[in-house]
Amino acid sequence: MSEEELLIETVGLVRILRINRPRARNALSLGLRQRIAAALQEADCDRDTRAVVITGDRDVFSVGGDIKEFGRFSSSYEATLENQRVWRLMPFLTIPIIAAVEGLALGGGAELALHADIIIAGDSAQFGFPEVALGILPGNGGTQRFTRIVGKQLAMRYLLTGERFTAEQALSMGLASEVVPAGCALDRASELAARIADLPPLAVRRIKDVVLNGADLPLAPALALERNGYLTLQQTADHAEAARAFSEKRTPQFSGS
Repeated sequence: MSEEELLIETVGLVRILRINRPRARNALSLGLRQRIAAALQEADCDRDTRAVVITGDRDVFSVGGDIKEFGRFSSSYEATLENQRVWRLMPFLTIPIIAAVEGLALGGGAELALHADIIIAGDSAQFGFPEVALGILPGNGGTQRFTRIVGKQLAMRYLLTGERFTAEQALSMGLASEVVPAGCALDRASELAARIADLPPLAVRRIKDVVLNGADLPLAPALALERNGYLTLQQTADHAEAARAFSEKRTPQFSGS
């Protein structure tokens, strides 16, 4: 994989990852998946990076797995797990991730967007899970994450038929966070990322942790997780700085401590 297949840009406290395989419609080859995983880990460990935006180009977010590699991975369990590494990694990242989706987000491309914390979609975007037509199933969270978001009946309709659905439909299902005019998804995602990056980073990351880890818990332990997070953040320097800045009528300066 050439380095140019994933373009990485840092704007202030925001890291932007742009998938750049236009000739392959941004198909996610093994090399590209490995590079995305490494870039996400780097961002998560960088104190000067507080949010990540993942995007493609104006016509395609990603059409999913590289079909040229399908035969290679179907014959090796270990290779298949390696191919899935980016998705197995993403639930453990603490940094907030925003997907800016334009055009097609299909199969693994839709699953990549599903792993983001926020999805901003251009109004011409289309999502779908066409794996059934290839005799396989969405193997990177599509059957489980998609169903948990939209419910069994809608999930079954799209997973069993492979039909595509629009950005507006994704919004009505609760899959997309916001729909913007075509071509504006990256700008809007970057704007949101910058806004999040200006907030106390420990609080941002703890909110993500509590939401994700509490989602599958019964209510009582989920509320206990929330209380623990609240008490922990009360002791941070950023919380004290926010209180001082409010009383002094000035902009707070957060240190991430």
